[in-house]
Amino acid sequence: MFLELIATIVAGIAAAGIMMVITRASGGRLPKWLTPVAAGAAMIAATISNEYGWYGRTSKSLPDEFMIVDTVESKALYRPWTYVRPYVDRFAALDVQSVQRHDEAPAMRMADMYFFGRWAPVNKLSVIADCAALRRAAVTEGVTLNADGSATGAAWLPVPLDDPLVSTMCEVS
Repeated sequence: MFLELIATIVAGIAAAGIMMVITRASGGRLPKWLTPVAAGAAMIAATISNEYGWYGRTSKSLPDEFMIVDTVESKALYRPWTYVRPYVDRFAALDVQSVQRHDEAPAMRMADMYFFGRWAPVNKLSVIADCAALRRAAVTEGVTLNADGSATGAAWLPVPLDDPLVSTMCEVS
């Protein structure tokens, strides 16, 4: 966040400097108000570039064993360009190496899921999936994993056949 702020300020200063050189080279024929307008436009462009580039930079820096299973695009009234092309500001990734299978319940899987958000810390959540019943649940406080592979106290959510998290977990192991 701090580095993006510095980059935005540097972009504004650079654009103002370039505009001052152009104004001086034109013999002063250009209006002086173009310098702050150019600085402001460069700062807005740098901010937009950082917004749209965040997902690509973050997803490329993930280890190979992470698979992105969901993305959330953002639109905002105070960012009118996002109605033309929304940008990804949150996504969820599954750690494929963490997928575990229980010998006594082969349809059950458990894995770690990570939630990434722009301007937010990374959150980790263990998730269980029932491949046979097409449902999933978060392993939270109050959930007990039993010796037979079942889970007690889980808040199961039914999922469609093409749910990316459950289908990925069920295909892995």
